[in-house]
Amino acid sequence: MNMTTGRRGIVWKTPDITADGLKMFACITMLIQTVGIAIIEKGLIHLDQYTQESLNQAMSQDSRLMTLAGIGSIMQLIGGMAIPVFAFLLVEGFHNTSDYKKYLIMIAVTALVSEIPYDLAICGKIWDFSSQNAMITMCICLVMLKCLDLFKETSGFTGGMLKVLILIASIVWVSIFRAEYGLCMVLLVFVFYVFETRNVLKTVLGCMISLMYVTGPIAFYGIWCYNGERKDRINKYVYYVFYPVHLLVLGVIAKYVL
Repeated sequence: MNMTTGRRGIVWKTPDITADGLKMFACITMLIQTVGIAIIEKGLIHLDQYTQESLNQAMSQDSRLMTLAGIGSIMQLIGGMAIPVFAFLLVEGFHNTSDYKKYLIMIAVTALVSEIPYDLAICGKIWDFSSQNAMITMCICLVMLKCLDLFKETSGFTGGMLKVLILIASIVWVSIFRAEYGLCMVLLVFVFYVFETRNVLKTVLGCMISLMYVTGPIAFYGIWCYNGERKDRINKYVYYVFYPVHLLVLGVIAKYVL
């Protein structure tokens, strides 16, 4: 346990959270968010059939519809807490991996495998180009981290400008791909890497960026309690498989069962 002390002794205890605990938290909150989108909004409400005006009118006449819409919104808010955790874990993974190329390939393969399940769950279609899955964002972020690492010894004005240019290029790429969580994830990964040793500044900036998803700052409690332990009780490949599988299952239920 981490302990905070004051004049009269121990004031409170904070839990020690491992990388495995953070991964499970992020996966659970992401699952809740996907259920809100795929099952509630796409499967039960059929949100795509409404304009904002017609939805408001329908909810005023149907209390069940209003309840479902409220539940779906709350579930999406819960999902916002996953984004800072995934960004933090990506930077931790980059620092600790023994094989960067293998790490990048694993995320890239997961991104490719996940695209059809993502389109099915989030867009209600087998194939849709309006947005791409979050693993594509993570691929771009991982490339950004490698570029930042290549120039980490470059200091002064030149080093600062190089970092800014790498950040801008990454934002451009996630925008071109319309990748999920794009801008927020890129900014968070950049902050976690560049200000790695400055915990207070990193947390303040991270919380400000995470407000894009309202509930994101709550996740920083778990990140603050991270104890650096990376030994996984669950095989790491389970997390890679979880992403496309949960999208596929929920997408199939929403489109073909409900």
